[in-house]
Amino acid sequence: MTQEQRDLEIIRGLAEKYAEIAAQPIMDERRELWRMKNSLERTRPLIYVRWFAAWQEHPQSELQCEDPFWRGHETFLRQHIVQDQVGDDYVIEPWITQEATVVLPEHGRWGVPYNRIRPAEPGGAWLYDPPVKKLEDIERLAEPHHEIDEDATARNVERLTEAVDDILTVNVDRNPGYWGFSGDISTDIAYIRGLEQIMWDMTDNPKWLHRLLGHMRDGILRVHEEAEEAGDLSLTGHINQAQPYCRELEDPAPNSAPVKREDLWMFCAAQEFAQISPAMHDEFMFQYQMDFLKHFGLVAYGCCEDLTGKIDMLRQLPNLRRIAVVPRADVAKSAEQIGTDYVFSWRPNPADVICCGFDREKIQRIVREAMEAAQGCHVDITLKDVQTLEGEPSRPREWVQIVREISDEYA
Repeated sequence: MTQEQRDLEIIRGLAEKYAEIAAQPIMDERRELWRMKNSLERTRPLIYVRWFAAWQEHPQSELQCEDPFWRGHETFLRQHIVQDQVGDDYVIEPWITQEATVVLPEHGRWGVPYNRIRPAEPGGAWLYDPPVKKLEDIERLAEPHHEIDEDATARNVERLTEAVDDILTVNVDRNPGYWGFSGDISTDIAYIRGLEQIMWDMTDNPKWLHRLLGHMRDGILRVHEEAEEAGDLSLTGHINQAQPYCRELEDPAPNSAPVKREDLWMFCAAQEFAQISPAMHDEFMFQYQMDFLKHFGLVAYGCCEDLTGKIDMLRQLPNLRRIAVVPRADVAKSAEQIGTDYVFSWRPNPADVICCGFDREKIQRIVREAMEAAQGCHVDITLKDVQTLEGEPSRPREWVQIVREISDEYA
Protein backbone atom coordinates (compact mmCIF):
# COMPACT_ATOMS: atom_id res chain seq x y z
CA MET A 1 0.00 0.00 0.00
CA THR A 2 1.39 3.42 -0.97
CA GLN A 3 1.44 6.36 1.44
CA GLU A 4 -1.33 8.04 -0.58
CA GLN A 5 -3.48 4.95 -0.22
CA ARG A 6 -2.82 4.87 3.53
CA ASP A 7 -3.75 8.55 3.80
CA LEU A 8 -7.01 7.94 1.94
CA GLU A 9 -7.83 4.94 4.12
CA ILE A 10 -7.37 7.09 7.24
CA ILE A 11 -9.47 9.95 5.87
CA ARG A 12 -12.29 7.67 4.77
CA GLY A 13 -12.40 5.91 8.13
CA LEU A 14 -12.61 9.24 9.96
CA ALA A 15 -15.19 10.56 7.49
CA GLU A 16 -17.44 7.58 8.19
CA LYS A 17 -17.26 8.20 11.95
CA TYR A 18 -17.92 11.90 11.40
CA ALA A 19 -20.92 11.19 9.15
CA GLU A 20 -22.45 8.94 11.81
CA ILE A 21 -22.11 11.69 14.40
CA ALA A 22 -23.58 14.35 12.10
CA ALA A 23 -26.62 12.14 11.45
CA GLN A 24 -27.57 11.87 15.13
CA PRO A 25 -31.09 13.21 15.91
CA ILE A 26 -29.64 15.40 18.67
CA MET A 27 -28.12 17.64 15.99
CA ASP A 28 -31.61 18.64 14.86
CA GLU A 29 -32.58 19.28 18.48
CA ARG A 30 -29.58 21.58 18.86
CA ARG A 31 -30.39 23.38 15.61
CA GLU A 32 -33.86 24.20 16.91
CA LEU A 33 -32.48 25.41 20.24
CA TRP A 34 -30.11 27.78 18.45
CA ARG A 35 -32.95 29.00 16.23
CA MET A 36 -34.83 29.89 19.38
CA LYS A 37 -31.83 31.46 21.09
CA ASN A 38 -30.70 33.58 18.15
CA SER A 39 -34.26 34.69 17.46
CA LEU A 40 -34.66 35.86 21.07
CA GLU A 41 -37.11 33.15 22.07
CA ARG A 42 -37.03 31.62 25.55
CA THR A 43 -34.90 28.53 26.03
CA ARG A 44 -32.27 27.25 28.43
CA PRO A 45 -28.78 28.77 28.27
CA LEU A 46 -26.93 27.04 25.46
CA ILE A 47 -23.33 25.89 25.93
CA TYR A 48 -20.54 26.04 23.38
CA VAL A 49 -17.00 24.91 24.24
CA ARG A 50 -14.18 26.08 21.97
CA TRP A 51 -11.14 24.30 23.35
CA PHE A 52 -9.07 23.48 20.28
CA ALA A 53 -6.26 25.84 21.34
CA ALA A 54 -5.35 22.99 23.70
CA TRP A 55 -5.83 20.35 20.98
CA GLN A 56 -2.25 19.11 21.16
CA GLU A 57 -2.95 17.77 24.66
CA HIS A 58 -5.56 15.34 23.38
CA PRO A 59 -4.49 11.82 22.33
CA GLN A 60 -6.46 12.14 19.07
CA SER A 61 -4.31 15.10 18.00
CA GLU A 62 -1.56 12.78 16.78
CA LEU A 63 -1.99 12.77 13.00
CA GLN A 64 -1.37 9.72 10.86
CA CYS A 65 -1.55 11.16 7.34
CA GLU A 66 1.67 12.28 5.67
CA ASP A 67 0.41 14.58 2.92
CA PRO A 68 -0.18 18.15 4.26
CA PHE A 69 -3.42 18.36 2.25
CA TRP A 70 -4.85 15.32 4.00
CA ARG A 71 -3.44 16.33 7.39
CA GLY A 72 -5.57 19.46 7.33
CA HIS A 73 -8.74 17.48 6.73
CA GLU A 74 -7.64 14.82 9.21
CA THR A 75 -7.33 17.49 11.90
CA PHE A 76 -10.84 18.79 11.15
CA LEU A 77 -12.38 15.32 11.30
CA ARG A 78 -10.55 14.27 14.46
CA GLN A 79 -11.39 17.49 16.27
CA HIS A 80 -15.08 17.24 15.51
CA ILE A 81 -15.29 13.58 16.41
CA VAL A 82 -13.84 14.51 19.80
CA GLN A 83 -16.09 17.59 20.03
CA ASP A 84 -19.09 15.28 19.96
CA GLN A 85 -17.84 13.70 23.18
CA VAL A 86 -17.83 17.07 24.97
CA GLY A 87 -21.62 17.11 25.22
CA ASP A 88 -22.18 20.81 24.58
CA ASP A 89 -24.68 22.28 22.11
CA TYR A 90 -22.34 22.43 19.13
CA VAL A 91 -23.86 21.32 15.82
CA ILE A 92 -21.78 18.95 13.68
CA GLU A 93 -22.81 19.44 10.06
CA PRO A 94 -23.09 16.61 7.49
CA TRP A 95 -20.50 17.99 5.09
CA ILE A 96 -16.78 18.58 4.81
CA THR A 97 -15.44 21.86 3.44
CA GLN A 98 -12.69 22.59 0.97
CA GLU A 99 -11.67 26.22 0.99
CA ALA A 100 -11.14 27.91 -2.33
CA THR A 101 -7.64 29.24 -3.01
CA VAL A 102 -8.08 32.99 -2.53
CA VAL A 103 -5.61 35.29 -4.30
CA LEU A 104 -4.34 38.08 -2.03
CA PRO A 105 -1.97 40.97 -2.73
CA GLU A 106 1.73 40.28 -2.41
CA HIS A 107 2.78 40.31 1.27
CA GLY A 108 -0.79 39.68 2.49
CA ARG A 109 -4.23 41.24 2.71
CA TRP A 110 -3.08 44.87 2.60
CA GLY A 111 0.08 44.46 0.56
CA VAL A 112 2.53 44.97 3.41
CA PRO A 113 4.26 42.33 5.57
CA TYR A 114 3.03 41.71 9.12
CA ASN A 115 6.13 41.37 11.27
CA ARG A 116 6.48 40.57 14.95
CA ILE A 117 9.33 41.04 17.39
CA ARG A 118 9.61 37.61 18.93
CA PRO A 119 10.14 37.06 22.67
CA ALA A 120 13.49 35.82 23.94
CA GLU A 121 11.81 32.95 25.78
CA PRO A 122 9.24 30.53 24.35
CA GLY A 123 5.70 31.43 25.34
CA GLY A 124 6.50 35.08 26.00
CA ALA A 125 4.69 38.09 24.56
CA TRP A 126 5.57 39.39 21.10
CA LEU A 127 5.53 43.01 19.93
CA TYR A 128 4.15 44.55 16.75
CA ASP A 129 6.75 45.55 14.15
CA PRO A 130 4.45 47.59 11.90
CA PRO A 131 5.29 48.23 8.23
CA VAL A 132 3.62 51.67 8.22
CA LYS A 133 6.03 53.56 10.47
CA LYS A 134 5.92 56.89 8.64
CA LEU A 135 2.77 58.69 7.53
CA GLU A 136 3.83 58.48 3.90
CA ASP A 137 4.07 54.68 4.16
CA ILE A 138 0.31 54.60 3.74
CA GLU A 139 0.92 54.82 0.01
CA ARG A 140 2.31 51.26 0.11
CA LEU A 141 -1.05 49.74 1.00
CA ALA A 142 -2.79 47.65 -1.63
CA GLU A 143 -6.36 48.05 -2.88
CA PRO A 144 -7.83 44.58 -2.37
CA HIS A 145 -10.15 42.72 -4.71
CA HIS A 146 -11.97 39.40 -4.60
CA GLU A 147 -10.13 36.85 -6.71
CA ILE A 148 -10.01 33.05 -6.63
CA ASP A 149 -7.43 30.79 -8.24
CA GLU A 150 -9.92 28.57 -10.03
CA ASP A 151 -7.40 25.98 -11.22
CA ALA A 152 -5.92 25.39 -7.78
CA THR A 153 -9.39 25.33 -6.22
CA ALA A 154 -10.67 22.80 -8.76
CA ARG A 155 -7.70 20.49 -8.16
CA ASN A 156 -8.26 20.49 -4.40
CA VAL A 157 -12.02 20.02 -4.69
CA GLU A 158 -11.59 17.13 -7.13
CA ARG A 159 -9.10 15.46 -4.82
CA LEU A 160 -11.37 15.65 -1.78
CA THR A 161 -14.46 14.68 -3.78
CA GLU A 162 -12.83 11.55 -5.14
CA ALA A 163 -11.86 10.56 -1.60
CA VAL A 164 -15.07 11.04 0.41
CA ASP A 165 -17.99 12.13 -1.80
CA ASP A 166 -19.75 8.80 -1.24
CA ILE A 167 -19.59 9.47 2.51
CA LEU A 168 -19.87 13.25 2.96
CA THR A 169 -20.95 16.13 0.78
CA VAL A 170 -17.94 18.23 -0.21
CA ASN A 171 -18.75 21.89 0.36
CA VAL A 172 -16.67 24.50 -1.47
CA ASP A 173 -16.04 27.65 0.58
CA ARG A 174 -15.57 30.61 -1.77
CA ASN A 175 -15.77 33.30 0.90
CA PRO A 176 -13.54 36.32 0.29
CA GLY A 177 -10.27 36.75 2.14
CA TYR A 178 -11.65 39.69 4.16
CA TRP A 179 -14.22 37.97 6.39
CA GLY A 180 -14.59 37.91 10.18
CA PHE A 181 -11.28 38.73 11.87
CA SER A 182 -9.71 39.09 8.43
CA GLY A 183 -12.16 41.87 7.62
CA ASP A 184 -12.94 43.67 10.88
CA ILE A 185 -10.33 46.48 10.29
CA SER A 186 -9.28 46.35 13.95
CA THR A 187 -7.15 43.21 13.69
CA ASP A 188 -5.23 44.33 10.63
CA ILE A 189 -4.78 47.98 11.51
CA ALA A 190 -2.84 47.01 14.62
CA TYR A 191 -0.45 44.96 12.49
CA ILE A 192 -0.18 47.74 9.91
CA ARG A 193 0.44 50.67 12.26
CA GLY A 194 1.15 49.18 15.71
CA LEU A 195 -1.26 49.11 18.63
CA GLU A 196 0.34 51.87 20.70
CA GLN A 197 0.90 54.11 17.68
CA ILE A 198 -2.77 53.93 16.76
CA MET A 199 -3.59 55.38 20.17
CA TRP A 200 -1.20 58.27 19.54
CA ASP A 201 -2.60 58.80 16.06
CA MET A 202 -6.08 59.40 17.44
CA THR A 203 -4.82 62.68 18.92
CA ASP A 204 -1.66 63.45 16.92
CA ASN A 205 -2.76 62.42 13.40
CA PRO A 206 -6.56 62.08 13.41
CA LYS A 207 -7.08 63.12 9.76
CA TRP A 208 -4.40 60.69 8.60
CA LEU A 209 -5.91 57.91 10.71
CA HIS A 210 -9.35 58.56 9.25
CA ARG A 211 -7.78 58.28 5.80
CA LEU A 212 -6.27 54.89 6.72
CA LEU A 213 -9.56 53.67 8.19
CA GLY A 214 -11.45 54.84 5.12
CA HIS A 215 -9.03 53.01 2.84
CA MET A 216 -9.51 49.76 4.75
CA ARG A 217 -13.30 50.13 4.96
CA ASP A 218 -13.53 50.82 1.24
CA GLY A 219 -11.36 47.81 0.47
CA ILE A 220 -13.47 45.48 2.58
CA LEU A 221 -16.68 46.83 1.06
CA ARG A 222 -15.26 46.38 -2.43
CA VAL A 223 -14.27 42.77 -1.76
CA HIS A 224 -17.67 41.94 -0.25
CA GLU A 225 -19.47 43.52 -3.20
CA GLU A 226 -17.30 41.70 -5.73
CA ALA A 227 -17.78 38.35 -3.97
CA GLU A 228 -21.54 38.88 -3.92
CA GLU A 229 -21.63 39.92 -7.59
CA ALA A 230 -19.53 36.87 -8.52
CA GLY A 231 -22.03 34.57 -6.80
CA ASP A 232 -19.40 33.30 -4.37
CA LEU A 233 -21.30 33.87 -1.10
CA SER A 234 -23.13 30.83 0.27
CA LEU A 235 -25.08 29.82 3.35
CA THR A 236 -21.98 28.20 4.85
CA GLY A 237 -20.55 31.72 5.00
CA HIS A 238 -22.50 32.49 8.18
CA ILE A 239 -20.16 33.55 11.00
CA ASN A 240 -21.29 34.59 14.50
CA GLN A 241 -18.93 32.87 17.00
CA ALA A 242 -21.73 30.46 17.89
CA GLN A 243 -24.18 28.47 15.77
CA PRO A 244 -25.92 30.50 13.05
CA TYR A 245 -29.39 28.96 13.16
CA CYS A 246 -32.23 31.48 13.55
CA ARG A 247 -35.74 32.16 12.24
CA GLU A 248 -34.81 35.23 10.23
CA LEU A 249 -32.12 33.69 7.99
CA GLU A 250 -31.84 30.46 6.04
CA ASP A 251 -30.01 27.54 7.62
CA PRO A 252 -26.42 26.79 6.66
CA ALA A 253 -26.34 24.57 3.57
CA PRO A 254 -23.43 23.29 1.48
CA ASN A 255 -22.81 24.65 -2.02
CA SER A 256 -25.75 27.03 -1.70
CA ALA A 257 -24.29 29.97 -3.60
CA PRO A 258 -25.28 32.47 -4.74
CA VAL A 259 -26.73 34.36 -1.79
CA LYS A 260 -26.47 37.98 -0.75
CA ARG A 261 -24.91 39.55 2.30
CA GLU A 262 -28.36 40.25 3.66
CA ASP A 263 -28.87 36.47 3.85
CA LEU A 264 -25.90 35.94 6.17
CA TRP A 265 -24.62 36.44 9.69
CA MET A 266 -21.42 38.43 10.06
CA PHE A 267 -19.10 38.61 13.05
CA CYS A 268 -17.02 41.63 13.97
CA ALA A 269 -14.85 42.69 16.89
CA ALA A 270 -12.39 45.36 17.99
CA GLN A 271 -10.25 43.62 20.57
CA GLU A 272 -7.44 46.08 19.94
CA PHE A 273 -9.76 48.90 21.08
CA ALA A 274 -10.41 47.42 24.53
CA GLN A 275 -8.60 50.33 26.24
CA ILE A 276 -10.08 53.01 23.98
CA SER A 277 -12.91 55.21 25.25
CA PRO A 278 -16.43 54.66 23.86
CA ALA A 279 -16.29 57.99 22.03
CA MET A 280 -12.98 57.25 20.32
CA HIS A 281 -13.97 53.63 19.63
CA ASP A 282 -17.05 54.97 17.92
CA GLU A 283 -15.22 57.62 15.89
CA PHE A 284 -12.11 55.67 14.96
CA MET A 285 -13.54 52.18 14.46
CA PHE A 286 -17.24 51.47 14.86
CA GLN A 287 -18.46 54.06 12.34
CA TYR A 288 -16.25 52.42 9.72
CA GLN A 289 -17.26 48.87 10.69
CA MET A 290 -20.94 49.78 10.46
CA ASP A 291 -20.50 50.76 6.82
CA PHE A 292 -19.96 47.13 5.81
CA LEU A 293 -21.82 45.41 8.66
CA LYS A 294 -25.12 47.09 7.75
CA HIS A 295 -25.30 45.03 4.55
CA PHE A 296 -25.57 41.71 6.42
CA GLY A 297 -28.68 40.04 7.77
CA LEU A 298 -27.57 39.78 11.39
CA VAL A 299 -24.38 40.67 13.26
CA ALA A 300 -22.54 39.33 16.30
CA TYR A 301 -20.12 41.78 17.93
CA GLY A 302 -17.25 41.27 20.33
CA CYS A 303 -14.70 38.60 21.09
CA CYS A 304 -12.36 39.21 24.06
CA GLU A 305 -12.85 42.96 24.57
CA ASP A 306 -14.89 44.36 27.47
CA LEU A 307 -17.95 46.06 25.98
CA THR A 308 -19.67 46.98 29.26
CA GLY A 309 -19.32 50.71 28.61
CA LYS A 310 -19.95 50.50 24.86
CA ILE A 311 -23.34 48.83 24.53
CA ASP A 312 -25.05 52.16 23.80
CA MET A 313 -22.55 52.61 20.98
CA LEU A 314 -23.38 49.17 19.59
CA ARG A 315 -27.10 49.97 19.54
CA GLN A 316 -26.47 52.16 16.50
CA LEU A 317 -26.25 49.00 14.41
CA PRO A 318 -29.84 48.02 13.54
CA ASN A 319 -29.02 44.40 12.59
CA LEU A 320 -27.02 43.64 15.76
CA ARG A 321 -28.22 40.45 17.43
CA ARG A 322 -25.43 39.03 19.64
CA ILE A 323 -23.08 40.78 22.11
CA ALA A 324 -20.07 39.18 23.79
CA VAL A 325 -19.84 39.51 27.58
CA VAL A 326 -16.24 38.63 28.36
CA PRO A 327 -14.32 37.73 31.56
CA ARG A 328 -13.39 41.37 32.23
CA ALA A 329 -16.92 42.65 31.64
CA ASP A 330 -19.29 43.62 34.44
CA VAL A 331 -21.90 40.89 34.01
CA ALA A 332 -24.64 42.66 35.99
CA LYS A 333 -24.18 46.02 34.22
CA SER A 334 -24.03 44.28 30.85
CA ALA A 335 -27.20 42.35 31.60
CA GLU A 336 -29.00 45.53 32.64
CA GLN A 337 -28.12 47.20 29.34
CA ILE A 338 -28.59 44.23 27.03
CA GLY A 339 -31.82 43.02 28.57
CA THR A 340 -33.84 41.01 26.08
CA ASP A 341 -32.79 43.09 23.06
CA TYR A 342 -29.82 40.89 22.12
CA VAL A 343 -28.30 37.50 22.84
CA PHE A 344 -26.12 37.79 25.95
CA SER A 345 -23.09 35.65 25.02
CA TRP A 346 -21.29 35.13 28.32
CA ARG A 347 -17.66 33.99 28.20
CA PRO A 348 -16.31 32.80 31.58
CA ASN A 349 -12.59 33.15 32.25
CA PRO A 350 -10.94 29.85 31.17
CA ALA A 351 -8.13 30.43 33.67
CA ASP A 352 -10.72 30.37 36.47
CA VAL A 353 -12.75 27.40 35.33
CA ILE A 354 -10.61 24.95 33.36
CA CYS A 355 -7.01 25.95 32.58
CA CYS A 356 -5.48 26.51 36.03
CA GLY A 357 -6.87 23.75 38.19
CA PHE A 358 -10.32 22.22 38.05
CA ASP A 359 -12.36 23.08 41.13
CA ARG A 360 -15.96 21.91 40.89
CA GLU A 361 -17.22 24.22 43.65
CA LYS A 362 -15.45 27.24 42.15
CA ILE A 363 -16.96 26.51 38.72
CA GLN A 364 -20.41 26.19 40.28
CA ARG A 365 -20.03 29.49 42.13
CA ILE A 366 -18.80 31.42 39.07
CA VAL A 367 -21.56 30.07 36.82
CA ARG A 368 -24.32 30.60 39.37
CA GLU A 369 -23.24 34.19 40.02
CA ALA A 370 -23.31 34.95 36.29
CA MET A 371 -26.66 33.26 35.75
CA GLU A 372 -28.18 35.18 38.65
CA ALA A 373 -26.85 38.47 37.26
CA ALA A 374 -28.13 37.68 33.75
CA GLN A 375 -31.58 36.44 34.72
CA GLY A 376 -34.12 37.48 32.11
CA CYS A 377 -31.51 37.72 29.34
CA HIS A 378 -31.18 35.39 26.36
CA VAL A 379 -27.98 33.73 27.55
CA ASP A 380 -25.53 31.41 25.92
CA ILE A 381 -22.31 30.29 27.60
CA THR A 382 -19.24 30.17 25.38
CA LEU A 383 -16.04 28.78 26.87
CA LYS A 384 -13.18 29.90 24.64
CA ASP A 385 -9.43 30.60 24.63
CA VAL A 386 -8.69 27.36 26.47
CA GLN A 387 -4.91 27.33 26.16
CA THR A 388 -4.31 24.24 28.28
CA LEU A 389 -6.18 21.39 29.93
CA GLU A 390 -3.16 20.63 32.12
CA GLY A 391 -2.91 17.20 30.57
CA GLU A 392 -6.51 16.26 31.41
CA PRO A 393 -8.44 16.04 28.11
CA SER A 394 -11.62 14.96 29.90
CA ARG A 395 -12.05 18.42 31.44
CA PRO A 396 -14.27 19.96 28.71
CA ARG A 397 -16.87 17.22 29.10
CA GLU A 398 -16.75 17.40 32.88
CA TRP A 399 -17.04 21.18 32.72
CA VAL A 400 -20.14 20.97 30.52
CA GLN A 401 -21.77 18.53 32.94
CA ILE A 402 -21.13 20.84 35.90
CA VAL A 403 -22.33 23.94 34.08
CA ARG A 404 -25.46 22.29 32.70
CA GLU A 405 -26.57 21.24 36.18
CA ILE A 406 -26.75 24.92 37.08
CA SER A 407 -27.62 26.65 33.79
CA ASP A 408 -30.62 24.41 33.11
CA GLU A 409 -32.26 25.93 36.20
CA TYR A 410 -32.38 29.23 34.30
CA ALA A 411 -34.38 28.06 31.29
